[in-house]
Amino acid sequence: MKRLVLASNNPGKLRELGALLSDFDYEPVPQAEFGVPEVAETGTTFVENAIIKARHAAAHTGLPALADDSGIVVDALGGAPGVYSARFAGPGASDADNNALLVEKLRDVPEAERGARYRAVIALMRSAADPSPLICEGSWEGRIRLEPAGDGGFGYDPYFYLPELDCTSAELAADDKNRRSHRGQALAALRARLAEHGV
Repeated sequence: MKRLVLASNNPGKLRELGALLSDFDYEPVPQAEFGVPEVAETGTTFVENAIIKARHAAAHTGLPALADDSGIVVDALGGAPGVYSARFAGPGASDADNNALLVEKLRDVPEAERGARYRAVIALMRSAADPSPLICEGSWEGRIRLEPAGDGGFGYDPYFYLPELDCTSAELAADDKNRRSHRGQALAALRARLAEHGV
């Protein structure tokens, strides 16, 4: 079976990608197993950063690489934190740091105005020189809570409330979350695209 490099060092993201790709035609392998160093995410969009990460991993390993760039987009904050979701509270920020800053910024915003969505962009590079990477996207609508609930998932999940389910994404079972999530949607779109190409 061919190997596919997962261009991430985020344990939560690797866990979700691994589960979503469990029946994929390629064996997904985290980039750390190849000693791939982190790359600066200098893009201003999720698409740019996904391509940067996938190309970097493919260049270091000589293998096809898949990267996800994702984050949360909050309407009341003009779309922030967006591509800066992982470092919203600064370089090296923890999930707790980022969530604390998000809650602080939204504390005086009425619940009805705390609309948000998770966005994910998946980029699949067949090689580092791939001139036309496969790009697929997913989006998951919700609202921001000011109090956390649930201990599943990672990142902003305990604060990302799903009105139609009356729970946060951190309260969903992993399989249910993966089926509904922005990342799950993007990977489903990627599978469809690959099927069109006979993969």
